[in-house]
Amino acid sequence: MNNPEIIKASVCGSSVHHESARAQVAGAAPYVDDIPEVRGTLHAAPILSPVAHGRLKGLDSAAALALPGVRAVILASDVPGDPMLAAFAGDEPVFAIDTVQHVGQVIGLVVADNVMLARRAARLVKADIEALPAVLNVQDALAAQSYVLPPVCVRRGDAAAALASAPHRLSGSLEVGGQEHFYLEGQVAYALPQEQNQWLIYSSTQHPGEVQHWVAHALSLDNHAVRVECRRLGGGFGGKETQAGHLAVWAAVAAAKLKRPVKLRLDRDDDFMITGKRHPFSYQYSVGFDDSGRLCGLQLTMAAHCGFSADLSGPVADRAVFHADNAYFLQDVEITSYRCKLNTQSHTAFRGFGGPQGMIVTEAILGDIARHLQQDPLAVRRRNLYSDEICLADPSRPGEPKPAQPTNAASATQPIRRDTTHYGMKVEGNMLPELLSKLELSAQYQQRLGAIFAWNQEHSTVKRGIAITPVKFGISFTATLFNQAGALVHVYLDGSVQVNHGGIEMGQGLNTKVAQIVADELGIPLHRVLATASDTSKIPNASATAASAGTDLNGRAAQFAAAHVRDNLAAFVGGLDGVGAGAVRFAAGKVVTPKSTRTFDEVVSLAYANRIQLWSDGFYRTPKIHYDKTTLTGRPFFYFAYGAACTEVAIDTLTGENKLLRVDILHDVGRSINPGLDIGQIEGAFVQGMGWLTTEQLVWNERGLLSTHAPSTYKIPTAGDVPAHFKVDLWDAPNTEDNVFGSKAVGEPPFMLAISVFEALRDAVAQARGDGQTGELSAPATPESVLRALYKRHALLQTACVASYTARLAPSLALAITTSLVQVIFA
Repeated sequence: MNNPEIIKASVCGSSVHHESARAQVAGAAPYVDDIPEVRGTLHAAPILSPVAHGRLKGLDSAAALALPGVRAVILASDVPGDPMLAAFAGDEPVFAIDTVQHVGQVIGLVVADNVMLARRAARLVKADIEALPAVLNVQDALAAQSYVLPPVCVRRGDAAAALASAPHRLSGSLEVGGQEHFYLEGQVAYALPQEQNQWLIYSSTQHPGEVQHWVAHALSLDNHAVRVECRRLGGGFGGKETQAGHLAVWAAVAAAKLKRPVKLRLDRDDDFMITGKRHPFSYQYSVGFDDSGRLCGLQLTMAAHCGFSADLSGPVADRAVFHADNAYFLQDVEITSYRCKLNTQSHTAFRGFGGPQGMIVTEAILGDIARHLQQDPLAVRRRNLYSDEICLADPSRPGEPKPAQPTNAASATQPIRRDTTHYGMKVEGNMLPELLSKLELSAQYQQRLGAIFAWNQEHSTVKRGIAITPVKFGISFTATLFNQAGALVHVYLDGSVQVNHGGIEMGQGLNTKVAQIVADELGIPLHRVLATASDTSKIPNASATAASAGTDLNGRAAQFAAAHVRDNLAAFVGGLDGVGAGAVRFAAGKVVTPKSTRTFDEVVSLAYANRIQLWSDGFYRTPKIHYDKTTLTGRPFFYFAYGAACTEVAIDTLTGENKLLRVDILHDVGRSINPGLDIGQIEGAFVQGMGWLTTEQLVWNERGLLSTHAPSTYKIPTAGDVPAHFKVDLWDAPNTEDNVFGSKAVGEPPFMLAISVFEALRDAVAQARGDGQTGELSAPATPESVLRALYKRHALLQTACVASYTARLAPSLALAITTSLVQVIFA
């Protein structure tokens, strides 16, 4: 595999196009809803709760059933197996049973001859619900100790003592909203009964194995009776990791009752109302620091808004705790994580999986420290980076580590190296000091600091801000058991190759990369390798395509499978030529020994004639990782991916509108398998993260109804939000761990680069206010949020804002507008 000729001919490392790109552009790449429907297929639509919390007393479905073509109403009593979903916490029913827990909870289904009829009929079903008190905000949840899982606390050192002895202290709070997945392909499942009580499920899912288990559990079957297939997703982002299972179960239960195929596809509004989002988080913190801005002690409380059931809230909140350090050494730290139960949709996985929620609060804290000390935020961030520096923990002043001095004398102080996380994992391969320096120069950060200051002095309405923020993101499932994968490689008589693995292609290019890896392992052109649909009858018990580990796991398993076939062929050819198998080389479609050169196709034909195995399986499990979930300590990650972004923004101080002006990114993907795909992932992740922090606002009203449940009210970024200068460079260094091709994961880490947008906005707000304060800017930084941050607790500027705005209007409107502004903005 490391032969120079093979490297020269390598498919890996080149920017080949996505394997489905041409088909997708031509409209010839089928998704679940495009699969031709079997004769007799029925369509289902959900019956939704209109109440946030209540006792379900009955259901009137007469009007729905009276419509011609409506076949049935499916309720909890129709579930053949366990009425509770097979989620790990066992706290969520298939359909609402005695109570409803949020507006939009699925009470049942209407099944009809076509989808529009089913949806119309579902709206006619009337639920008799006795309203109960609902918990709709995190403050009430904390006061009532309403949790989906018990709180968790991680400590290192003595944070309280460190705070008490720190030269400087700050306290504050932060509110960060959730995010709708807004995948282009909505949630969909198609359940087809097969012979002898077997089932075929087409599911738009990131986790076919879990869908298989959930459907079998609901139908009271063994797993082997359920086959789940998925060729591709039209986007997932975590929203189809667990919650695609709901639709598959619902469709299967309906199909089991009616003994006919049933398809269930949610329209966009229902998708919003039913499915969970990225977890909103609320934070409270107290931080101590020295004159240079180096952290001495931190007490941090995170409250995750989990919704009505646990779903994946436990591991999401755990990862937020893990990533609260981001790139920084926390010596004396206490992090408390609350997993709050609210009567809203059950929030779930989303790109970053708690990492963004962990990192953003620490970046905000460091930005505030820099402004408090009137220092460059980048300099403060640098002083807090992980490093090989050894400090001494002084029991008398635990928050102030001192540089270690060589000595042979016994001392009351203990040496601490600034390279170990608060959960006990050593940070290795850390190139952030060098990476930040390179980005600082290439982005002209220091020159632009002066230019932005001058701009803000000269302009009274539009103010600018800038920030560089780093990312250190751990790669692996924190649940160690999921870090495994299998693959099959089949070589056919004509020399063409098929690879099947347990991962899911959802636009990120997983199948393209896996095919590149297999092509290189066999030394054949890429067009000779075909990656096929994920199928539980081929690869059992596959983990979700999540945690950015899709290529790491499935690519390595496929590589191992291809290597087994190659070794079989090498031993056979070596026998023919009287040379050792190690002397046989595979490259450019040729099999070369010191005595002969044959085409790969010729060797395959000869091997088959001599009964040599031309297919194999491969299995991979991630090495080195271990994790104690009771203490949240260990080595949960195989390695870290790093990166940094420099972002410049502008805000309008009269309207609160903001605009991205320039983005420079330098990101670590190891030795890239496909630079074109990786850069596309970085760009897309950044823009999605920007949306989370600027425009994508989730609003629940006082009744618990999600008011922003359609594109008309929920705003994702568009092409117009991307600046003309959007530069992405890859850090040129292989992974220091033994990962496939020396690569690193790229799906999630770049998402957190967008925190630089939020920090740049906070910088602009602070400069606009003139008092160095960010006004408790919350995320997303919508115009309303920016205006509140600019003028709240700033009476002079409040008056100036209202006066400037109303002066542009007719006098008859001024009083009404002024009153509205004061009530809405400054409430």
